[in-house]
Amino acid sequence: MAALLLALAVVSTGLYAGFYLIFLTGIMPALARLSDEQFTAAMRRINEKVPRATFLLVFLGAVGFPAAALFVPVDGWTTADRWLVLAALVCAIAGHLITAAGNVPLNNALAASENAAPPVPDRDARAAFESRWNAFHLVRTLLALAAFACLVCAATP
Repeated sequence: MAALLLALAVVSTGLYAGFYLIFLTGIMPALARLSDEQFTAAMRRINEKVPRATFLLVFLGAVGFPAAALFVPVDGWTTADRWLVLAALVCAIAGHLITAAGNVPLNNALAASENAAPPVPDRDARAAFESRWNAFHLVRTLLALAAFACLVCAATP
């Protein structure tokens, strides 16, 4: 059971980090080249589609599986391995807090700007969103990558 929990922690955290890395290195740079109208429309649609069951399983698994792995004894684990899993958990929780306190409110504000009265011009909505969202996203991506690296190190004999 312990080995399974650690494997699920590695997989879910790796998927989570990979998703954020693709956004950081591919999707956001591509969207940056769009007009204000295209950018805001694309981000609104992305933000509607991402928080669904599959993403939420990975999102919650990146915290839940490392936490569970900490509380199940693993044969052959060293104190360093436990610290690595704890470090991964701390990184994942910090990333989730950044998401909840930074990215999600920006996503919500961007969504609200679509039908606001009076209307919010797309250039203003984008200006209030893009650079701040990208800054939060960079930090949470680095935290997710650090969590993944810690878990891989803990799982490697």
